[in-house]
Amino acid sequence: MEPSGSGKTTLLRCIAGLERSQQSQISLNNDVWQNSNTSLPAYKRPIGYVFQEANLFPHLTAKENLQFAIRRADKSHLIITYDEVVNLLEIAPILSQYPAQLSGGERQRVAIARALLIQPKLLLMDEPLAALDNRLKQEILPYLERLCHKTKIPILYVSHSLDEVIRLADYMLVLEKGRVQEEGKIQPLLSKLGTSFSSHQDASVLISGQITQQSAEWGLSWLSFGEHTIMIKQGSEQIGDQLRVRVQSRDVSLSLSNQDDSSILNRLSVTLDDMVEDTLEPNMMMVRLLAGDTPILARVTALSAHKLKLEKGQSLIAQIKSVALLR
Repeated sequence: MEPSGSGKTTLLRCIAGLERSQQSQISLNNDVWQNSNTSLPAYKRPIGYVFQEANLFPHLTAKENLQFAIRRADKSHLIITYDEVVNLLEIAPILSQYPAQLSGGERQRVAIARALLIQPKLLLMDEPLAALDNRLKQEILPYLERLCHKTKIPILYVSHSLDEVIRLADYMLVLEKGRVQEEGKIQPLLSKLGTSFSSHQDASVLISGQITQQSAEWGLSWLSFGEHTIMIKQGSEQIGDQLRVRVQSRDVSLSLSNQDDSSILNRLSVTLDDMVEDTLEPNMMMVRLLAGDTPILARVTALSAHKLKLEKGQSLIAQIKSVALLR
């Protein structure tokens, strides 16, 4: 994740072999692509590259665009089959169409499929949703999630969008003016106090778990993690599916007792792990809580913290609205 002008384009171009930095060393596993003595040409680097624009060949159908990638692929290094790619991205119905006949989301799915069929050892994705409106972003995000979870290809995903990064990433690196400012596994990094994320207006954490129950009558799914369970608005997930949801600090309230007369259904027994003054807003506090091993952030007023006599190690009830949980 990186702001404009932070160096992400240069970074990706160096990895792809399109640009060379004299002071860089690039390797994947034990294969050295670039160091002070050598620089492997771009065509010899086993990468797939997905840009903001799909950049499909306009005179070729979607299927012919994919066949072009297959001809370029390393036949001795099969990572994913044609049928697997088509099924993964659900593009079978559009293979006979030309790019001009496709929606922006469909073109980008074909572009991703083409990058996969090169049989890359690394997939570079340069803000692949930036050219899409919000409706198309929401259409394609589930496919990106599936790509992240069901293939063994490592993905370097660049984006300005915290929503996208939270939804897709396992490990996050923040660049500013070409330098790494923060990095780490996404869940502990997001929940760490004193970072740019915890002071963000939409400071959030992730809860990862398994769908263990569903109710069509109430339109809810039950997500279990550790010894805890929360209810979320039902989507396309099925019982047994692994799911990651985003909890914003502003949607978490605290109570000293479990109040059954509340409209908030999700009430978790938590322990106060840490607390700091909010650097974003005066007279606000950012509180880090633990539900078992899962961290949760809550943004509360200083007055609320005073009235509840909040202190480290205190047992509390964290209340989270089901409708506030984001996929």
